[in-house]
Amino acid sequence: MEDGISKFVSNISNGFARYFNTKYKRVGPIFQGSFRAVFIENDEQLMHVSRYIHLNPVASSILRFEDLRLSRWNSFSEYLNLNRSNLVDTELIMSLFKDTASYEEFVKDHVGYSKELHIIKHLLME
Repeated sequence: MEDGISKFVSNISNGFARYFNTKYKRVGPIFQGSFRAVFIENDEQLMHVSRYIHLNPVASSILRFEDLRLSRWNSFSEYLNLNRSNLVDTELIMSLFKDTASYEEFVKDHVGYSKELHIIKHLLME
């Protein structure tokens, strides 16, 4: 199905918003922005997307980078082999790195940049 995942996520998001708004007698969007799907064209882009996802809670100051590996609300610890739940398949991304230490360093290398980008992202044009 063309755009299957985008339509699925949109339906889930819209359904939840209708439920939440009805239950709490409110109107308007629940989530900050709309879901966007981007086609990943190469390994380098995949690496950066993985890093971006793992740094989201750090960039938005929900977690410090030092606490990211301990948080149970993300998969970073699975990529570092600190936790194995069998829910996350890390093989593809980790095959692009020498070892877990190099992946951790790759993610850590962009902490400052991701925080700066988070602060100014509302100024960027699509």
